Amino acid sequence: MSAKPAPGIEPVPDDVGRSVGGTQFVIVTGLSGAGKSQAAKCLEDLGFFCVDNLPPSLIPKFAELCSSSRSLRKVALVLDIRGEEIFGDLVDQLRVLDRERVPYRVIFLDAADDVLVRRFSETRRKHPLSDRGRLIDSIVAERDELKPVRDVADVIIDTSTLTLSALKEKLGHAVAGQIQMQAMTVSVVAFGFKFGVPLDADMVFDVRFLPNPNYVDELRPLTGSHPQVVAYLERDPEVQAFKAELFRFIDFLVPQFIREGKAHLTIAIGCTGGRHRSVYFANELASHLRANHVPAFVDYRDAQR
Repeated sequence: MSAKPAPGIEPVPDDVGRSVGGTQFVIVTGLSGAGKSQAAKCLEDLGFFCVDNLPPSLIPKFAELCSSSRSLRKVALVLDIRGEEIFGDLVDQLRVLDRERVPYRVIFLDAADDVLVRRFSETRRKHPLSDRGRLIDSIVAERDELKPVRDVADVIIDTSTLTLSALKEKLGHAVAGQIQMQAMTVSVVAFGFKFGVPLDADMVFDVRFLPNPNYVDELRPLTGSHPQVVAYLERDPEVQAFKAELFRFIDFLVPQFIREGKAHLTIAIGCTGGRHRSVYFANELASHLRANHVPAFVDYRDAQR
């Protein structure tokens, strides 16, 4: 017998997240240099039929054709800012899909400015907006122009520190809600504030006020997943009190996001170095969500730094 959901978390109806005609329809976009080409390869490995840079005005018709096809069960469109004029039409075409009740998921790839500068410098590629001045000026201009698309994205993935295998795993999580016919999946990211806040975080929690295992010699080389670190933290009443409040807050929010139709939620939990306290709380929160039938995944972004 499965456990009952915690108070505040409601079961997801079986029909939430189903795709028209049984087809998964995903749109991948984001900043130049953020990894869209690699994302296309990853999605192909996951069984998706990928189409590169279809003009946005054709998206509704293409989605209609896909929904009536027996062979196209997983489809991904990969779009970037090449052809600036037609790209600006994307948000309008997403509204058309909404009016026609076509389920879709928008995945936006992002990366820190310094990472994008390094990637373009290493590959010697020309930025699509190179006429705006220096490379950093082009990146800033593109970020500004893509903000309306980023704002409507269902999932934002920060590729700044991701390996190809990690990107594939993140994309798998991003489309898991449709595969499992769930309304929403959750990524819980453990990070260190000294390495920067994750760009893709929907919510950020700071646990630096709690006891730091880094100051205990035998705990310093361990992570928040180790039983000794877990025991150390769980002995502290403030840790237990904060965990209870965190769970209660998340239990209240999850049903609201599900009702809104949000496909993916990223919760970032940060401590100083991203190794002990943040890892412990990320594990605890993910376990709590899974126990209440919400698909949850953990990303230890800085645990091995």
